[in-house]
Amino acid sequence: MSMNWSQLLSRKRLGSSEQSTGSATRTDFQRDLDRIIFSSAFRRMQDKTQIFPLSKIDYVRTRLTHSLESSSVGRSLGTLVGEQIIARHQLTAYEASDFGDICAAACLAHDIGNPPFGHSGEDAIRHWAENAEYGKQRVAVLQGSQREDFLNFEGNAQGFRVITRLQNRDNPGGLQLTCATLAAFTKYPRESCIGKGRFEGVSAKKPGFNAEDQSNFTEVAETVGLIRRDPVLAVWHRHPLAFLVEAADDICYRVIDIEDGYRLGHLSFQEAMDLFCAVLPDSSKLSSRLNRISGDKEKIEFLRAKVISQAISEILTCFLDQEREILGGHFDEPLMSKIPHRAEMDRLIEVATEKIYVAPEVIEIETAGFQVISELLERFIPIIDDVAEHGQDASPRSQMMIRLIPEQFLGPGHRPAEEDYLRLLRLTDFVSGMTDSYAVSLYKKVTGISLPGG
Repeated sequence: MSMNWSQLLSRKRLGSSEQSTGSATRTDFQRDLDRIIFSSAFRRMQDKTQIFPLSKIDYVRTRLTHSLESSSVGRSLGTLVGEQIIARHQLTAYEASDFGDICAAACLAHDIGNPPFGHSGEDAIRHWAENAEYGKQRVAVLQGSQREDFLNFEGNAQGFRVITRLQNRDNPGGLQLTCATLAAFTKYPRESCIGKGRFEGVSAKKPGFNAEDQSNFTEVAETVGLIRRDPVLAVWHRHPLAFLVEAADDICYRVIDIEDGYRLGHLSFQEAMDLFCAVLPDSSKLSSRLNRISGDKEKIEFLRAKVISQAISEILTCFLDQEREILGGHFDEPLMSKIPHRAEMDRLIEVATEKIYVAPEVIEIETAGFQVISELLERFIPIIDDVAEHGQDASPRSQMMIRLIPEQFLGPGHRPAEEDYLRLLRLTDFVSGMTDSYAVSLYKKVTGISLPGG
């Protein structure tokens, strides 16, 4: 069994029965990109942590700028791959830019489901579900993937939920993106409960969709022809372009974190220079060009661009070499792990881990963010339960506090869902969708640390 490109590039939109209306001037995949850019969830990423939470320095990248940069790299990778794939398979119905636009759109949305405060926000939700008094009680009554959705909360799965359900929530399929883009977006095409150690490969490492959204992903997978890995469990092999989306993200956070670390003083100029030059095959030829650049900052920016270009070239070759194995579901590793300069690229993340991610301003605010998210979840779930179970007879405090949750996360009249799983899911939708600043502000209000107008 093998996947085929004509099906993998399906223009069918999730939740829509309308036929393709794209044109040469604005294709279906370009429309995907536009829908993501104009979504409120995308805008909120401007106040979500990349590495440095709640930074007062304008230069520092946020989830929004990281996503834009990843999208740019993804477009380049996709377009370069598309040129070769079209020639190999005579795909006359597609342009190389279609591949680029699919990758660009998927990269643009790849962090759209991340909660406040970066990966510590994900950790906070998992910790709350397993250890907090109310969280542990509520999650313990659930079974299978419904339970694992919280114990193993994952921003990638939440992202699929955001773009297929929470954005434009009155539409079936949410933003109604093409199935090609949604499949390329999903780096981990599996439900949250699949047993430990049963499926190997990077694509089975994390959940890619929640239990409530399984039917949506099943439709996507069947539309584009992904290979199913189990007759019962919801787990598939990746869409080939998901490997490029992953690679674009890998390139950006490795390279950009070093640049940010240098700009903020966590790495010296020479350290950043040495790390970047090690990736370049003949960095000695760059000396004359670097000598014409007067500023150290500009030299690092120049090398950053060169390193990204080199990584794109190596990823392209790797993908094309592995294409047959990828289409057959026999290749399941990050492309970054197979390129010639993988050790040098890995060194970038090793140094970032040693010197940047442990910076005091990162640890201090991420620790506070952990407390903020856990506390919001723990304070709101008994309120939601009280109103769900007692309605107008709920305590005055519950009836008051539940008004702090937008109706879209509860239901008409602020009446929560009857099912325990859906109640918890709506609450994590609410909290994970917050910006860093809003989460801190709401935390201060519900804990009495600050009062409106005070």
